[in-house]
Amino acid sequence: MGLQVVEGRKRGFVSLAAHPAGCEGMVRLQAEHARRPSGRWSGGNLLVVGASTGYGLASRIAGAFGHGMDSVGVFYGRPPSARRTASPGWYNTAAFDAMARSAGLRAFHVDGDAFSAYVLERTLETVQRELGQLDVVVYSLAAPRRTDPLTGSVYRAVLKTIGRPMVIKSVGLDDGRVHHVSLEAAAAEEIDATVAVMGGADLRRWVRALVSADLLAPEARVVAYSYIGPQVTWPVYRHGTIGRAKVDLEETCADLHDRLAVVTGGSCRVAICKSIVSQASSAIPAVPLYMSLLFRVMKEAGTHEGPIEQMVRLFDMLAADRAPATDEEGRIRLDEAEMQPEIQDEVMRRWHLVDDANLRELSDYEGFRRYFDQLFGFQVPGVDYAAPVETDVDLALVR
Repeated sequence: MGLQVVEGRKRGFVSLAAHPAGCEGMVRLQAEHARRPSGRWSGGNLLVVGASTGYGLASRIAGAFGHGMDSVGVFYGRPPSARRTASPGWYNTAAFDAMARSAGLRAFHVDGDAFSAYVLERTLETVQRELGQLDVVVYSLAAPRRTDPLTGSVYRAVLKTIGRPMVIKSVGLDDGRVHHVSLEAAAAEEIDATVAVMGGADLRRWVRALVSADLLAPEARVVAYSYIGPQVTWPVYRHGTIGRAKVDLEETCADLHDRLAVVTGGSCRVAICKSIVSQASSAIPAVPLYMSLLFRVMKEAGTHEGPIEQMVRLFDMLAADRAPATDEEGRIRLDEAEMQPEIQDEVMRRWHLVDDANLRELSDYEGFRRYFDQLFGFQVPGVDYAAPVETDVDLALVR
């Protein structure tokens, strides 16, 4: 497509275009937040599976610019074409690559379906050839479907309740209208399929492969991300199909933790993160309204965080000479400010009051929408959206 003015166009929870300068601007803002002088870097090697957006991207940035870690990032991006811009993950990764290399860091990128045997094999070869053993492995995949690499079976995740249908409050991303959404109850096979996509099966496959290839350093740390949230979202989240998958992920992490403690002296833990705006979270009924209220309350309290703030804290906890604090179930809690009783009480008070007339008074709905647009490189401070921008951005990939 070359040099052009890129305009934001959305269809539901998906943007039809991404702005390369805006994506670069967001990566730069996160890098500046994470950056420490190179004299304070501890170094190390990092693998991020699901590396191009959200917590995965923030993990790679925090590891690189906070600790000087060389990295391999696995992501599923779309390069630019004659008709379309690249995906935001492509532009994010290209921006990260340029910034990492200018800082003297090594960065390698594997583009493809992380559920596939091919991508796993390419990643293992790249880690072995370019980095050696890994100190930290981050598993941060979010996908709507998965093809089992052994059987070829295709599984699709669904957003449904378990047991009985329910009606829950939400807000429209396009129109800002507070409304109620009817949630269907999932059939048994839909529950199983969602667990197959979003549960721990693929994490287990990756960790076993890394162990077999002797690519985990002594005391290497593996971390996977999850979310619990408030009870008001539990019917569709924690007690719904997604929640069932997250429980499976947590159980898998516990099993892998015990194995790694014996094999490498390392660990595998779940990090429970604070809610953030992503394509996935924006599509979950109730969650956009909850987050709009939460962001307003946490900003008023001075405790609001995005992905990079949390990942900077997490990577400080993952340092080799530290043992991260965990809850009674062995999970690292990054959501402690969100789940403070006074925060949740105020969010729930507003939840019961909010309607079309007072949405903007009680919540940070406009902030929620701005965060959503920034996922695709729009509404980023300092970017001139009226100016033409080069959309054909190169990215050196592992082949």
